[in-house]
Amino acid sequence: MCETSAFYVPGVAPINFHQNDPVEIKAVKLTSSRTQLPYEYYSLPFCQPSKITYKAENLGEVLRGDRIVNTPFQVLMNSEKKCEVLCSQSNKPVTLTVEQSRLVAERITEDYYVHLIADNLPVATRLELYSNRDSDDKKKEKDVQFEHGYRLGFTDVNKIYLHNHLSFILYYHREDMEEDQEHTYRVVRFEVIPQSIRLEDLKADEKSSCTLPEGTNSSPQEIDPTKENQLYFTYSVHWEESDIKWASRWDTYLTMSDVQIHWFSIINSVVVVFFLSGILSMIIIRTLRKDIANYNKEDDIEDTMEESGWKLVHGDVFRPPQYPMILSSLLGSGIQLFCMILIVIFVAMLGMLSPSSRGALMTTACFLFMFMGVFGGFSAGRLYRTLKGHRWKKGAFCTATLYPGVVFGICFVLNCFIWGKHSSGAVPFPTMVALLCMWFGISLPLVYLGYYFGFRKQPYDNPVRTNQIPRQIPEQRWYMNRFVGILMAGILPFGAMFIELFFIFSAIWENQFYYLFGFLFLVFIILVVSCSQISIVMVYFQLCAEDYRWWWRNFLVSGGSAFYVLVYAIFYFVNKLDIVEFIPSLLYFGYTALMVLSFWLLTGTIGFYAAYMFVRKIYAAVKID
Repeated sequence: MCETSAFYVPGVAPINFHQNDPVEIKAVKLTSSRTQLPYEYYSLPFCQPSKITYKAENLGEVLRGDRIVNTPFQVLMNSEKKCEVLCSQSNKPVTLTVEQSRLVAERITEDYYVHLIADNLPVATRLELYSNRDSDDKKKEKDVQFEHGYRLGFTDVNKIYLHNHLSFILYYHREDMEEDQEHTYRVVRFEVIPQSIRLEDLKADEKSSCTLPEGTNSSPQEIDPTKENQLYFTYSVHWEESDIKWASRWDTYLTMSDVQIHWFSIINSVVVVFFLSGILSMIIIRTLRKDIANYNKEDDIEDTMEESGWKLVHGDVFRPPQYPMILSSLLGSGIQLFCMILIVIFVAMLGMLSPSSRGALMTTACFLFMFMGVFGGFSAGRLYRTLKGHRWKKGAFCTATLYPGVVFGICFVLNCFIWGKHSSGAVPFPTMVALLCMWFGISLPLVYLGYYFGFRKQPYDNPVRTNQIPRQIPEQRWYMNRFVGILMAGILPFGAMFIELFFIFSAIWENQFYYLFGFLFLVFIILVVSCSQISIVMVYFQLCAEDYRWWWRNFLVSGGSAFYVLVYAIFYFVNKLDIVEFIPSLLYFGYTALMVLSFWLLTGTIGFYAAYMFVRKIYAAVKID
């Protein structure tokens, strides 16, 4: 088992408990990778405390569907409980109505997991897998892994059973104190063993205590969805001392059994990308030097004029493209995304967006995207002026609303479907209003501000003049087709990152923790390098074919890896997920479309600016008569 070390920033302070201090158990939500619809804990008929109190969530928690609420579990520090009955009134079992029974049975068949937290630590179910399959070897090595949350129940031979007894195992670390001071404890792990025990096998008394059946004599608690069901909800608490220190308590949850695969894939990607990059760079530089040397020979001007090549389109290469406002707006949004992603990954890599700060990653990303509007506006404004645009106010509005408007529109439509399912994943109306206020109150003014200064700044200095009459473009070969270019340009960047993509998809769609931001940062750097180089190669081939319409084509082709991300997402849906219903499928492909669009904007922007710098550089190096 490989270990990782967690890093904590100041402000995430540990809580010290004394003997018999209450340790609050809270519920987060119910999740299923089959439906992708989270639900509130009390959407099912669980036992409720006398007063239900919801925690005030941050933006990230609300968007994730977390609804953190108190539970009736009474847990005291370092105090054992053999068996305790919940919500039992004078020793009577809980009766589930037919409607409640049907709902519980439906959630169990949909593979729902329950997520609880104690002292901000999520509950985990221990899975012991034998790594050595040799049956003759008596000393088999156990490979311990942890599943987030616990299963609501299970099905067996068309019968449905509910996990109605929870055995909590909490680990504490005893802090070193002075001799005359009382010991303090810190919670360092929270495990649960869920059990299904039928009503007849649980003996409860008047004091809400109960006796668990011994051995394997008991039968599980069946839930019949066609009639009322009677059962007890019970729990037990067991404490164990641990050597794990508080600062390392998240290691259990963040330890990945496949870190070696990660290292292998990263090293493989680095070697392949930089090897190919080196070859491409050498070929391009040698070819360019030869081209420039030929073009700059003054005595062979007549021969040069007869040749074909990128010099012949010098009078048209900087001719403004069609729809310059939309192009500059999309590139502005791409810059906004690039700045946001770079800062988020870098800060997360330093450990400042720890999973212990729930929702911090998504909250930070949302606010950063808003504030990066000033950079997006500046770059869009300057490019728009370079492309001979003059309606800067309309251009600024387009930059501030085009991409965010598409994102908001798709999310709103998907949210309506989630609302219809009464899922906690639906963004509440006040949160939606708050997001709109952030968009129009923070992002829009900042984009206008950046656009104003970008538009006023001197436009990019193009090294050659543009002819008044456009040059005729010769007929292009089949491999210069735009879609072929997208397929060719997308392979290298996608190949560099597709293994990381698997872990990101698992984190999003299968409720896993993703905390390998060091790997992600490396992958991001590789992505930037590979996108830039492929973009330069593609624009060089295009100019050599005397096609000067490179602006839009380069932006589209540079984002070619987004097409492969879409293909991979479809493959992942078919092979990895067990989604069969319409609304979960709609959610998956709706959010996937947003991811692909954002990725296309990001990679297209990186490739465009790399190609633009390259084109300006080569035409500045050649003598133009």
